[in-house]
Amino acid sequence: MKILIFTEGTIIMHKNATGHTRDEIVKQVENKRKSVHDYKSYIPIGNAVKKLQNWKNDNAEILYLTSRRKSEEIKQIQNVLEKYKFPDGQLLFRQKDERYKDVAERITPDVLVEDDCESIGGTKEMTITYVKDEIKEKIKSIPIKEFGGIDYLPNNISKLVNL
Repeated sequence: MKILIFTEGTIIMHKNATGHTRDEIVKQVENKRKSVHDYKSYIPIGNAVKKLQNWKNDNAEILYLTSRRKSEEIKQIQNVLEKYKFPDGQLLFRQKDERYKDVAERITPDVLVEDDCESIGGTKEMTITYVKDEIKEKIKSIPIKEFGGIDYLPNNISKLVNL
């Protein structure tokens, strides 16, 4: 079972989001607060590390997808994943002319967990929106509220797939 999970907004967020409601965090992003771009100081959303470890323990292969494209920023996201002990998994990113859908089509995960991109335009910014239909039907898409966390999702992979 291969799970592709988006990083920013889905399992990690800027540190100044701590203590704020989800709506307030969305506003911080929309207002382009400085900390939103301080990737090295990102923190986990809720119990994302534990949830992903549960999936890994249930024999899932975890793959991460970042919005970052610059090598320095990709490394910062990788460092955050390592610092907070997210389960091992390849950190994927878009190559020069790629879109998110290209990464998803290339990987063809069994499950794609991503946030609804509320702060940057909604579903038109989501990965699954543009995946080719013949590939999309092979992927269980699980959209979540941006910055809402994944704590409520099942620990068991078979239950996750059957949501």
